[in-house]
This record gives sequence, C-alpha cells and structure tokens, in this order.
Amino acid sequence: MSIHVRSFVGTRVLLLSAVLSAVVLAGCGKPSAPVAAEVAKPAGDPLQIKVEPSMASRFVAGEVRMSILVPIQEVPGRIEANERQVTRIGASVTGRVTELLVEVGDRIKAGQPLARIASPELTQAQMAFLRAHSNSGLAERAVDRARQLFQADVIGAAELQRRESELSVARAEMRALSDQLKLLGISGAPLEALRDQGALQSHAPILATQSGVLLERKISNGQVVQPGDHLFTVADLGNVWVSGALPEQTARSVRIGQQVDIEVPALGNRQLSGRIIYVGDAVSPETRTVPFRTQVENLSRDLKPQMLATMRIRGEAASELVVPNDAVIRESDRDHVYLKVGEGTYRFTPVELAPAQHDLRPVIRGLKLGDLVVVEGAFHLHNERKRAELQ
Repeated sequence: MSIHVRSFVGTRVLLLSAVLSAVVLAGCGKPSAPVAAEVAKPAGDPLQIKVEPSMASRFVAGEVRMSILVPIQEVPGRIEANERQVTRIGASVTGRVTELLVEVGDRIKAGQPLARIASPELTQAQMAFLRAHSNSGLAERAVDRARQLFQADVIGAAELQRRESELSVARAEMRALSDQLKLLGISGAPLEALRDQGALQSHAPILATQSGVLLERKISNGQVVQPGDHLFTVADLGNVWVSGALPEQTARSVRIGQQVDIEVPALGNRQLSGRIIYVGDAVSPETRTVPFRTQVENLSRDLKPQMLATMRIRGEAASELVVPNDAVIRESDRDHVYLKVGEGTYRFTPVELAPAQHDLRPVIRGLKLGDLVVVEGAFHLHNERKRAELQ
C-alpha cells in the first residue's frame, strides 16, 4: 500500500512542476499571439488568403472591364540616308588621281568636278574623235563632188548613194565618239576646242551626277583608279529613312502606311512622325527580326545618318478586356492577379496578359468581364499571403 501512495504523490508533484514551468516560461517570454489573426490561409488551398474585416479596407477590388486601346510597339531605330537619293560615283577611265577638289561634308551640285585624273585612255579617245571628225569632213566633200558629177552625168546614182552612205557612217561614228568624250568629262567648250582647234585635254574630271552632301571619299592623290571603283558617295538628305526591326512574333501586325511616332534623343527627344514605307518579306536568321523603315522630311538637315531613335508604331484602336498594371504581380516568370472570390477572400490567380498600354494590361486569358481583382494593395496582400504560408 505504501508503494501506491508514493506513486500517487509523485504524480502530483510532477504535474505541479509542469504547471509551474509553464507559468514561468509564459512570464519570461514574449506576449502571446492575439486570439484572432488578421490574415489566415484557408485550409487546402495555398493560393487563397482570407483577410479579417479590420484589414479589408487596405485592399480595393475593381471589375475587369473593356477599354478602347491603341496598341503601340516600341522598337529602337536608326537614321539612314534615303538610298533612292544616294549616288556612288566613280571614274570613267583608268588613270592616276592628280587633284582632289572636294572633302567629306561639302555641299555638291550636279556636274561639279570632284577630282581630276591623268589618263592615256582620254588621249586615245580624243584622237579617235579627231580622226572621226576628219573622216566626216572628207565624206561630206566627197558627197558634194559626187552630186556635181551626178548632175553632169559623169557618175551614176549608185556611186552617189555609196558616198552618201559613207558620210552617214562617218557622222554616226563622230557622234558616238563625242558621246564617249562627254562620259569622260569632255563636253561643252573643251569639246568644241578639240573639234575646231585640235586642243587635247590632258586630264579627265570626275563629275558629280547629283546634288547633295558628300558622305564618303575613297581616293587620295596619286592613287590609280579604274572604271567600276567606288570613289565618292553623294546623298540628298532632304528626306531620310528611319529604320528598325520587329520581332518575328509581332511583325504580322505591322503594314505599309501605318503611322509611327519617332523620338530622337540626340535632338533633345524631338518628336517626329512618319509612315511605314517598307516591311521586309524575310526574317533575319541571326536576330529573328523583320526589318522595316519609315521616311521623314529633313529640310533643316538636323537628322544625321546613324543617329539613334525610338520608334513607336501605332496600331488600330480596338476594345479589349483590361486590368490596371498595379493589379499585376510577377512571380515565377508569370503574371498573376488577386481575384476576389468571397467577402475578404482572395485567390492568387495566374493570367496571360499583353504588354502594358497606358498603364493597362490587355487580358489574353485567365479573366472574364466583371471579375473582381485587387487594384490597390495587391503587392501588400501578396506579402501577407507569403507571411501566412510561413506560419
């Protein structure tokens, strides 16, 4: 019996010790948690969160609605010379450069000499022209005599026709050689001096074929050049191209004639406007993009080739389902919103959204018209849900 009494007494002592320990720990530790937590995670759904009424005012829900949007694609661009107004100029004969007459950046007029070259071919062409001119004169006098002899019945009509044919050939040869000399830069007064006085030109000029700005010079004094060499580049910069490239996924939405807003940082973010004049028909295998370009006026010549620009392509206005940008939470490389599923209850919902337009995100899938999503305090609610998961 004494054994049973000691056991009972020992049990009471142990219980009393446990109670005293709990009291001591409670007095020495932190205050106990409130009875009702402000945020709770509903059992069975880790993406759902319930907010107590005292905290509900921090989160404002709004309806998913329709809005008229003008889609805008923003891509980097570059100013380029209008290739339709760019001329690459070379020499007409083989020769050595003896004089350079212009420098890069000079304003050029059509017909202006850019350089002079000494060329044996030029001398040979002039000599050929003099021979043709002499032959033409001889043929003219031969025809005059033949006509006189024909009138005197000394020769027949066949002989007169033969000499007239020779005159036609001689004149045609002289015209051809005259045209050749014009291509070599010998025309006007120098050509007349050659024809009338036999004065040979020792140098051939390289002439500008259009007016504009000299963008490039690829020769120097003493250099030997030949036909086909690209020596000068002249461009009319009265209007220029602004070129860019679109990702292949979005290129289908762009077409010729579409309006583009252009911003040039080098000119104090000056705003320009143009229309698309070209969209490429092939995708670049290196960048997976499609090239396009616009054309803008440049009467003040402020736009310089190779300047950088930002291009914003306007699409057609359309009514789309949208949510505010502030309602979107980005997590795990996906967009999410907090969908209100009950009073004080929200669910972290994945959605597929298009890029932002005017602080609105067009909805592709995941929401429907009239759904309630958190539009104010979404980020704070997300932090509260994360905190509740750790409890």
